[in-house]
Amino acid sequence: MRLATFNLLHGRSLSDGTVHADRIAAAVAGLSADVLGLQEVDRDQPRSDRLDLTAVAADALGARAHRFAATIAGTPGQAWQPWHTDLGDTGPQYGIALVSRYPVRHWQLTRLPAAPVRAPVWVPGPGGGPVLARDEPRVLLAAVLDTPAGTVTVATTHLSFVPGWNLRQLRAAVRALHGLPAPRVLLGDLNLPAGVARALTGWRPLGRTATYPNPAPRIQLDHVLIDRDGADRLGPVVQVRAPQVPVSDHRPLVVHLDPASYGAGGAGRRNTSSSPSS
Repeated sequence: MRLATFNLLHGRSLSDGTVHADRIAAAVAGLSADVLGLQEVDRDQPRSDRLDLTAVAADALGARAHRFAATIAGTPGQAWQPWHTDLGDTGPQYGIALVSRYPVRHWQLTRLPAAPVRAPVWVPGPGGGPVLARDEPRVLLAAVLDTPAGTVTVATTHLSFVPGWNLRQLRAAVRALHGLPAPRVLLGDLNLPAGVARALTGWRPLGRTATYPNPAPRIQLDHVLIDRDGADRLGPVVQVRAPQVPVSDHRPLVVHLDPASYGAGGAGRRNTSSSPSS
C-alpha cells in the first residue's frame, strides 16, 4: 500500500511558471500511489488553464474515487472569498483533494477556520518573495476506504502558515478523525516539523525526509502520520521517497507499507530509507 501527499502549487513549474496537464499527470503517475492527498489544488482557474487538477491526478493513477474540497471561491492572492455551499461548484475554486484506488465507503469534510491575522509568507517562483498575506480557510477531507488491509481511514489537509494557528487546526483535525474507523492516517502539508506534529497528536510519522523547497529540500513540511490505534494492521514501512518532480515548490512524500507482513512474522522488518533525489 502506497500513501502519498503532494502540495501541487496548482501544478505550476518553478522553471517556467506555466501549468501543463501532461506534466502534472506524469508527476503524479510516477508516485504510483494507492491513496494520494493533494494540497493547493485548482479547479476552473484561468492561471491553470481551467483544468480540474483533481481529475487529472485521478486519471493519472487510474483511481476509483476522488473528491475535491474547495476552501475558497476565486483566486489566491487576488480576489476571493471563503467557499460555502451557496456558491455552488462553478467558477474558479481552490482547495485540497483526496484520490484513491480503493473504494470509498464514506466521505467526511471538516471545516477549519482561517487565522484571524495576516502573516508573512514566501511566494515562490519568478517575481516571488515575502508578502504579508491574509490566511485562507482550511478543511480536513477524510475517506473511509475498503483496502486489502481492511477498513482504513485516510484524510488530507493543508494547515495554516500562521504559527500557533496551525497547531489549533491540527488538534481539531485529530478530534474529527477519532470519530472514524481505525487505523487512521493523515496526509498533508501541515506547515509544521514532524517532531511538533507527533508531540501534539501522539500520531507517528511514517516517513521523515525533507520535502521543501523543491528542487533542493532542507525541511519537511509534508507528512504522513498514523494514529497508534490499529496501526500495526498496515504493516511495516518498507520505503520512503521524496522524488524530485517538475512541478511545485514542494516534493511529494511517498510511504510504502506492507500490510501482508502483519501477523506473518514480518512486522519487525522495516526499511525507512529515503531517496529525496530520485
